[in-house]
Amino acid sequence: MTDGPAVRSIGETSLRGEWFLGVSIATSLIFIAFPQQLFGQLSHPFWFIVVFGWLFAVVLGSALSVVRHADRLAERLKEPYGTLILTLAITSIEVMAISAVMIHGENNPTLARDTLFAVVMIILNGMVGLSLLLGAWRRPEQQHNLQGANAYLGVIVPLATLSLVMPTFLAGPDGPHPSAPRQLILGVISVGLYTTFLFLQAGRHHEYFAADSNHHEHQSDQAPPRGPVWPHAVLLFAYMGPVVFLVEQLALPIDYIIETLRAPTAFGGVVMAILVATPEAISAVRASIANNLQRSINIFLGSVLSTIGLTVPAMLVISRLYGHPVTLGLEHGDLVMLLLTLAVSIITFASGRTHLMQGAVHLVLFLAYVLLIFQQ
Repeated sequence: MTDGPAVRSIGETSLRGEWFLGVSIATSLIFIAFPQQLFGQLSHPFWFIVVFGWLFAVVLGSALSVVRHADRLAERLKEPYGTLILTLAITSIEVMAISAVMIHGENNPTLARDTLFAVVMIILNGMVGLSLLLGAWRRPEQQHNLQGANAYLGVIVPLATLSLVMPTFLAGPDGPHPSAPRQLILGVISVGLYTTFLFLQAGRHHEYFAADSNHHEHQSDQAPPRGPVWPHAVLLFAYMGPVVFLVEQLALPIDYIIETLRAPTAFGGVVMAILVATPEAISAVRASIANNLQRSINIFLGSVLSTIGLTVPAMLVISRLYGHPVTLGLEHGDLVMLLLTLAVSIITFASGRTHLMQGAVHLVLFLAYVLLIFQQ
């Protein structure tokens, strides 16, 4: 009798809730079979919108499904391991997306920088602001583990500064592109700091990333979900499979609108950032509304950290292998927005408690970022 619920859970997971996997696979097969017919008419506005919207929707839907199964794993594995799976999975999608555009399109040296900056702005301002605002709408304050937030920000701030600020002031004979020695040093620092953080997060200080033991909420009394873990792990990787191929196809219309229609070069970075941030934003907002702010913090701060700590080294390696130079340093208003966002984030998470006003401040900063995109 005890196996009945588990069997029904597996059956429901496999048959009822996974119809989008068929959509992803079918879309992949169609684009494999008819690439010329699908991409040969991008000059027609209506057809461009159809192809771009189709690919974007399927990639985003697959990413949302990855998040859904990562959430199920998080419920069973508990923090911080569940969130770690989520952030690594989404960061992998981001790296594949940026790599596809860099390799298959014309040289766009600012793509990696624009994507990193857009991800940081969307997550640390848009996602954080919305999560804190909605989470505090029905309660005066929410609490989180201060040590965990400090650990995240203690690595995010130096990595963001070394990756996106320092290169602006270190332009060498090759212009804004970092030299090979500087690329090597930056890559080693990024991987080294992120690896050290992972040992802290999954090892001796994993309690920093769990809910504060002094904070008792009604959700802690709920029984943890029961059932096997492996169906969700298998389906998570199954959804990521089509994404690897489809994101390469999405690179073609993105290149077309940037190179042929002369759209702002930041367009590609914003599209990639939306694909990366939207699934995690939904998961973080849901957790905050459910008064599980600690999980929200693990999602959005962990996402920013993994994005900078893993994407920058990956892009530097691809730059060397394929001869595509990269420009990492931010300039003008973007540089000011990044420094302001980091400063406000430190203040927001400095007390272990958050409230509605802090969410409003982050949303105002996100609005300022959006307006700056159209001003440039």
